[in-house]
Amino acid sequence: MNNVFVLDMNKQKLNPVHPGRARILLSSGRAAVYRRYPFTIILKCSAETVDVEPLRVKLDPGSQQTGMAVVNDVSGEVVFAAEIMHRGRAIKGRLDDRRAVRRNRRQRQTRYRQPRFNNRRRRNGWLPPSLESRISNVVTWVRRLLRVCPISAMSLELVKFDMQAMVHPEIEGVEYRRGTLYGYEVREYLLEKWSRACTYCGIQNVPFQVEHIRPRAKGGTDGVSNLCLACEPCNKAKGTQDIHDFLAEQPELLKCVLTQAKASLKDAAAVNITRWELYHKLQALGLPIECGSGGRTKYNRTRRELPKTHWVDAACVGVSTPEHLHILGVVPLLITANGHGCRQMCAMDSTGFPRTSAKQAGRICGFQTGDIVRAVVTSGKKVGTYVGRVAVRANGSFNIKTKQGMMQGISHRFCTIVHHVDGYSYQKGGAAPPFW
Repeated sequence: MNNVFVLDMNKQKLNPVHPGRARILLSSGRAAVYRRYPFTIILKCSAETVDVEPLRVKLDPGSQQTGMAVVNDVSGEVVFAAEIMHRGRAIKGRLDDRRAVRRNRRQRQTRYRQPRFNNRRRRNGWLPPSLESRISNVVTWVRRLLRVCPISAMSLELVKFDMQAMVHPEIEGVEYRRGTLYGYEVREYLLEKWSRACTYCGIQNVPFQVEHIRPRAKGGTDGVSNLCLACEPCNKAKGTQDIHDFLAEQPELLKCVLTQAKASLKDAAAVNITRWELYHKLQALGLPIECGSGGRTKYNRTRRELPKTHWVDAACVGVSTPEHLHILGVVPLLITANGHGCRQMCAMDSTGFPRTSAKQAGRICGFQTGDIVRAVVTSGKKVGTYVGRVAVRANGSFNIKTKQGMMQGISHRFCTIVHHVDGYSYQKGGAAPPFW
């Protein structure tokens, strides 16, 4: 499992401790829970003077998920690991729905004033909300870790592929282009572009070979637009044949391959658009940032024979990666971005008229829907202890969703806050699978 973060009586950051040690401190009354996610305890008495070891937070940004790891560079221990699931696609879907409603409203010609969309101005560096959300999620969690963990440096995978080095090898000389990392950059790009499957037969989870769509014997180049992935049998069957001859009996597949060869990577484009904005916002936090590429990350991971997961990739970002990474027993925290509700005042019917009354106050008796609470019921038919997310009601009788099911009609008098709703949901991931 992840280690537990520790604060002293003055809320100064100490070295993280093993969960077993934290359990002893809590059960003996020498510490209390300070924060649920990430799990942090605060000491009730003065701690012995100890040397705080600096840690490094490492990030592997993605368009859908971002891997995060806190690593001790000296010992190679992965102290904390997490994976953030972004909601960029959900945001785009909602914006598309809103755009459709507004377009329909304009077509009805019921506007009582002139349109004003020509008056809109966008600030410099504006990004779509779906991409801005991804950046905000990463920065928010880095700031949370900075408040409870002695972090002294950051590592960021700034580029998925080092395209400049592949297209312009003269920047670093022939040694860079034909060096150790060149093959990793190209293979990582091709794996993303061809969905980690053979171009010709579609098989997955087998060793792949880099295949020239137009053979070099017939004038093909080594450019990435002329490369694809193929399993060994397909690569041998094609040989030096032209792709039009090899796939003459499969015209649909031929069309798909030629189209995909020229297609751009949508997810990679999203990462490339936001990479510098994320870099500048992390730089504003005041810590030194080490940058790396996806090829370097894969090189570090394969050399250390580690499995392929988002948080393991994050732990392998950059040249500062320790020679031996200790990931045994680490269980990542899976963080899903859910947002903070919506601005809609009431529900509408199919014609656009309100069908419910306006929303009530979001906070009732100090509680809000989505808070994690502990309810200790001491009287009545529902005696017991219940922990889970709460759905508030105006009359003060709440519903609590626990692991055992939904408990209804729990009075607010029995509830205490464990974790305030913060726009995220949490669950424990699985331990890292073995590397094959």
